[in-house]
Amino acid sequence: MQALRLADLEKLEVTEVPRPDAGERALVAVDRAGICGSDVKIVRGITQVAYPRILGHELVGTVVRSARGGHIAEGTRVLVDPFISCGRCVRCRGGRSNLCGNGALLGREVDGGFAEFVAVDDGRMLAIPDGISRDDAGFLQVLGVCVHAQTLVDVFPGQTGVVVGLGVGGLLHLQLLRTRGVRRIVGVTRSAAKRALAERFGATVTCHPDDAEDCVAELTGGAGADVVVESVGTVETLAQAIRLAGGGATVLLYGVTRAEAGRVDYVQLYLKELELVSSRAALIGDYARAVDLLADGVVQVAPLLSERFRLDRGTEAFDALRTRPEVVKVLLEVG
Repeated sequence: MQALRLADLEKLEVTEVPRPDAGERALVAVDRAGICGSDVKIVRGITQVAYPRILGHELVGTVVRSARGGHIAEGTRVLVDPFISCGRCVRCRGGRSNLCGNGALLGREVDGGFAEFVAVDDGRMLAIPDGISRDDAGFLQVLGVCVHAQTLVDVFPGQTGVVVGLGVGGLLHLQLLRTRGVRRIVGVTRSAAKRALAERFGATVTCHPDDAEDCVAELTGGAGADVVVESVGTVETLAQAIRLAGGGATVLLYGVTRAEAGRVDYVQLYLKELELVSSRAALIGDYARAVDLLADGVVQVAPLLSERFRLDRGTEAFDALRTRPEVVKVLLEVG
């Protein structure tokens, strides 16, 4: 089968590899696979993997062979939960399998979804309703991760929110905050095109990062935001999120910050009595909520799709993400 594989640091290749041995698992023909920012970090060596590695953890497809004793029939379109947990540790037994210390992620510790076929446990798949298009389905995994993060944060109708970083995750968080009743939302990004998208999705106002503090102060009368979503993953944007937060606010750390050096004003954490909340991956129930939100039209994802590439043009897809700042989401068309 054909696969997009990382052969070495920054060396992506489209190559032929053996079809996975599914054993008692289901065999899924991949249809759409989304390229995540974490995939780009793996290619650049910021996140290290063993080479060679087939990347990709955002995938949907069709079951071509059911798992032994499974409940999902052949021919069913499915969303794949890419996180593999052990099911035995204290976190798994406590219903928090996303925190499994023995876990692995498709496309990182094990080969992933940038390939024609993947083998998946029956319990890590969810059926996709017919009303969700093939391209829209390609957003379900990242939407599920955003849903999980939002379940960790209490919001109240009428509050003010800020989303720092308006990539796919940030724009989905903006829509989820709006759906949950947050009345005023500020979107922060350097990209004018992404600011326009945020306004389309209901942002009250958008601004460049250099203007964010003045913008939030003006909107809130100097009080600061009630909830701030950091959706970039740098020390600088974390520090800015803390500055934009008002007293008693919640800062949701959605972006994954891997830097070990940088300056964060810890005094503000003390003075404002802030609540910092971090999220990791998602649970199968979060993905089920994401399916419902998309099927019911509560969340829009079609405007987020910038371009679609066939799998054999996968290296071009990564180039588009790295060189064109206006790009929001790129999907690989596999099936």
